[in-house]
Amino acid sequence: MIDCLEQIKDLLVFESGDDFYYLQILQRKKENPQLGSNSRVIKNYYITSLQYLIDRYDEIKTLCNTFNARASLRLNKRSFEKVGFKALENIANTMQNREYRHLVNSYDRACGLLNNEKNKKWIVDIDRDDVIWLEQIINSVQECEPDGDKVILQLPTKNGIHLITKPFNVEQFRENFSNELKQYKMGERIIDIHKDNPINLYIP
Repeated sequence: MIDCLEQIKDLLVFESGDDFYYLQILQRKKENPQLGSNSRVIKNYYITSLQYLIDRYDEIKTLCNTFNARASLRLNKRSFEKVGFKALENIANTMQNREYRHLVNSYDRACGLLNNEKNKKWIVDIDRDDVIWLEQIINSVQECEPDGDKVILQLPTKNGIHLITKPFNVEQFRENFSNELKQYKMGERIIDIHKDNPINLYIP
């Protein structure tokens, strides 16, 4: 089981009534082979305060346990205003393409595409096979521009670790990490960097 609520509480900052964080309960084909697609949304939540999340957390975990699903949370906040305008744009494009049955997805597609975070958080996705290089990966991130501490948090995943960071120079990271590995006579390994992907808040 993975439960990261306590670890991420301090990262959720609400500065106005326009702020929210986007949470989805998702079934994935990896855990549910009977699914016709790669994933299926069970329920979406629009988190407007930390208390809102805490009050619904038992419900969120129950849905995950019942449907063999996971709670995925984007740590970059959203804006109701900006998402609303983006949803209207999505609706117009969908209607122009005469794909009317997809209209219902317009709002949540906007939530997934559009963040409004001043202090952006990235995810360095480290698979189980690469966890042995965790220290080298952290060092490679810290040495990147801009100056300052860039690693915020380490979160467990089902298959490794999510390193939560501030933005950094990706090309510089690739070069730094490659140089770290050369000390161990290893080839360059590709580490995925996600600029607005969700973390696993809860997995049964």
